[in-house]
Amino acid sequence: MINRRIVLAGAAMLALTASASAQDWKGKYPELTFAVVPAENASGVTERWTPFVAYLSKELGVKVTLRIANDYAAVIEGQRAGNIQIASYGSASFARARLTGVKTDAFANDINADGSTGYYSMFFVKASSPYKSIDQLKGKNLGLVDPNSTSGNNVPRFELDKMGISDADTYFGKVVFTGSHENALLALSQGTVDVAANQWTSDDDSTLAQMLHKGMLKNADGTSMKKDDFRIIHKSAAIINGPYAYNSDLPDDLKAAIAKAFTESPTKDKAAFDRLSDGQKKGFHPATTKDWDGTVELIKFVDNLRKKKAS
Repeated sequence: MINRRIVLAGAAMLALTASASAQDWKGKYPELTFAVVPAENASGVTERWTPFVAYLSKELGVKVTLRIANDYAAVIEGQRAGNIQIASYGSASFARARLTGVKTDAFANDINADGSTGYYSMFFVKASSPYKSIDQLKGKNLGLVDPNSTSGNNVPRFELDKMGISDADTYFGKVVFTGSHENALLALSQGTVDVAANQWTSDDDSTLAQMLHKGMLKNADGTSMKKDDFRIIHKSAAIINGPYAYNSDLPDDLKAAIAKAFTESPTKDKAAFDRLSDGQKKGFHPATTKDWDGTVELIKFVDNLRKKKAS
């Protein structure tokens, strides 16, 4: 009987300690900001993420506010300043954050429908164009996404260098940063650029697939474009899916609660989770910051290309 009382008392004390610890971080962080970069138009991002952010608020017991950042740099600087506690990063922007001293730690990334945790950078052209390889596009216009985009700038430049094109800005007639993955494909569909770099996981899971499903890409006569209206002329090596990361300085209990909420979301709120990717993801894979060490080396490589061009 005495031993049982001791055990019960110990359990009660642990519960009280855990509760007090949670109250401590809730007092310091009564509201958390979760930032994402718009891969699509802002209204689409809001519709996609709002249910999940509401789920996070419920699970964590504090208000979680969705912030749609203008670009990757805004997420990096927001975490540096401590104004953003949780962030959805691309692999390259996370590497850039680390290289520039932002205190951020990865805790998860997406699991694809096939169980993999990676994607690819593709060069797309219109199927009606004569271009079937990069060497046919010298002097033509290239559409990129953002300087800190993995699949929309850094990996494309790395792939071009492997083809012997160390300076994309002189090889192509014009290199345009379009601002988002959607804008890059819109520029291609409208003829503003002749080739566009973009992310692709599978035929059903890509920015192109999402845009075609929404009828966002049009032919000159106003009819909706189809998958067959585009051609892939180059596919990169696999890229690790970008991480979800929290500020390194957050209390350990809060970090654990955030990671737990992400991991459990496919079962605790399947509708909110499925809305994130139109049902194209299986869940969140536990991750650590070191998983992106290879991407850090990639960013260093691309930085060196820029330095050589400037010198």
